[in-house]
Amino acid sequence: MNSLFGVEKKVIVITGGSGIIATALAEGFLKSGANVILLSRNEDKLKKICDSFKELGNIDYFKCDVLKEDEVNNSKEWILQKYGRIDVLINGAGGNLPESTLKPEENIFDLSFEGFKKAVDLNLHGTVLPTLKFGEPMAKNGSGSIINISSMASIRAITRVVGYSAAKAAVDNFTRWMAMELALKFGDGLRVNAIAPGFLLTNQNRNLLTNVDGSLSDRGKSIIKMTPFRRFGQPEELVGTVIWLASDASKFVTGAVIPVDGGFSIFSGV
Repeated sequence: MNSLFGVEKKVIVITGGSGIIATALAEGFLKSGANVILLSRNEDKLKKICDSFKELGNIDYFKCDVLKEDEVNNSKEWILQKYGRIDVLINGAGGNLPESTLKPEENIFDLSFEGFKKAVDLNLHGTVLPTLKFGEPMAKNGSGSIINISSMASIRAITRVVGYSAAKAAVDNFTRWMAMELALKFGDGLRVNAIAPGFLLTNQNRNLLTNVDGSLSDRGKSIIKMTPFRRFGQPEELVGTVIWLASDASKFVTGAVIPVDGGFSIFSGV
């Protein structure tokens, strides 16, 4: 079983590497013996994360904006030169943006179209571009696992976050399309899947889900009510599913979007 779920010595690239989810995944992979490379625009945060994890295993970072093709290419070439291959890509860059979120008193016609485009750029294009660049050496090697980060907002109509929701729904579609494309043209060693996390309490959504005093907002209360586990998730609770998707234990799984959500996606509320 250790061999089946093993990721030891695999080369794992994680975009959005300074975020809470990426940090939790990096720690999990390091404890499992993998080589981890974090990519992010925030070099200071990357350095702090790598310094804090250096005793766990081999971790590197590279400053990279996933929306800039030259920077993604540069990071890919650096990784290939140093490690010789890329085994797993986790597209962790993304998240909701304040400028694409409707205020409680607003309706759809108050939406900033520029804000909508920014949300689509970050979440969809920030997944597509790294997939194209890092997926190519995987295809040449005939082996690799790409793991995208979806959301409950892609499968449920969640109020106020239309830009983020549309982008994540497109990520789901892109996951399925790439899974088909890579398998048909490059063989069964290439897999593309996604996880759809439930609601985690992070810096990005804290103002939406909690009040200034830390108590749950009305939105936070609604989410807990719609989650059978009656709580928010923890970033580290994503690690097991992602390691499964990165390992040979899931070698016949592709094009799947796996909920990790405490039951939110299947609960009707009655």
